[in-house]
Amino acid sequence: MKRIKKIYHHYRKCEEFKAGMWRLTKGREREDLLKRAIKFTGNANLYGSWMIKVLDKWPCSCEHNLSDITMNRQAWIGHAACCLAIGCSEEITRLAWHHLTQRQQDEANAMADKAIVKWEKEYIQRKNKQLSLF
Repeated sequence: MKRIKKIYHHYRKCEEFKAGMWRLTKGREREDLLKRAIKFTGNANLYGSWMIKVLDKWPCSCEHNLSDITMNRQAWIGHAACCLAIGCSEEITRLAWHHLTQRQQDEANAMADKAIVKWEKEYIQRKNKQLSLF
């Protein structure tokens, strides 16, 4: 696969920031979100379908995060999916992850890998089209 150059965007331009992926929650809201996140992340097909939605709905965030091959892109796309689907912060999603079985984690990671490959292919196609216009 063609090497993708890391792309940077200011955090205020990234959809994840606007959606509250990095916010902190407390009390009852935190407890409720954790329960919902465990259920959501434990369903690999549902979780994976929202990972794919992130690719369409959060183009700046995807470009900023998925172009960085040194980061844990599986985790990021999973956190983003949980935020987009149920309004859950990254921290809560991370906590929910530790409640899943190894099998559930493996299935979720496989879905994340599919979403990442899809993003890479589409990104490279878009860049190639842009280059061919010149």
